[in-house]
Amino acid sequence: MSEAIAAVVFDLDGVLIDSESVWDAARREVVARNGGRWQAGATRAMMGMSSPQWSRYLHDQLSVSLEPRQINELVVAALLDQYRRRLPLLPGAVAAVRRLADRWALGLASSANRPVIDVVLKQAGITDCFAVTVSGEEVAVGKPAPDVYLTATSLLGVDPAHAAAVEDSTNGLRAAAAAGMVVIASPNREYPPETDALALAALVVESLDELTPDAIESAAQRPRKQHGSG
Repeated sequence: MSEAIAAVVFDLDGVLIDSESVWDAARREVVARNGGRWQAGATRAMMGMSSPQWSRYLHDQLSVSLEPRQINELVVAALLDQYRRRLPLLPGAVAAVRRLADRWALGLASSANRPVIDVVLKQAGITDCFAVTVSGEEVAVGKPAPDVYLTATSLLGVDPAHAAAVEDSTNGLRAAAAAGMVVIASPNREYPPETDALALAALVVESLDELTPDAIESAAQRPRKQHGSG
């Protein structure tokens, strides 16, 4: 059988770095200092949103008094400050990226801002492993829409059906499935994906050590799960 997979596209937050709590702290700080009110469910609601979307969410839903552009700049500055002190790489992340880069062209499709993506990959020493990186702020709509994955696969020159996506969250899994990719779940432990989103995955790994070329190729041979419109 011919090889079904031509490229692998990684998510960043929650897949390669344990970052949701850092994003959360940075946003909460901006909300608290600028007249906003944090709401239950805000963290989960923003997972997968692009920077224009979550900046607008902080302004509209959490009542932050600044303009969205200023909100974005403050949150990203706080986040990068934390990353420069300590980059919260997940166990096995660098090894997994290098292992798969030896086999396939790699892409990155992240909701994170472009400066965040570039700093993380540089500090982790894996910038050269990725042929393509796409930020959610560079496409029309963030996850769960498929735009960021469709852009990444287009830039890689591969059919989405012949690419695998590695995701951790509900919105990310839905985005990859909507793009028609082979979906691989590395579930976020702090914010586990919803059951119906996890069901879209052809492979679920408990750790990045399980993310091997053989495992991905096996997953690609399984029947695709249907992505519902809900």
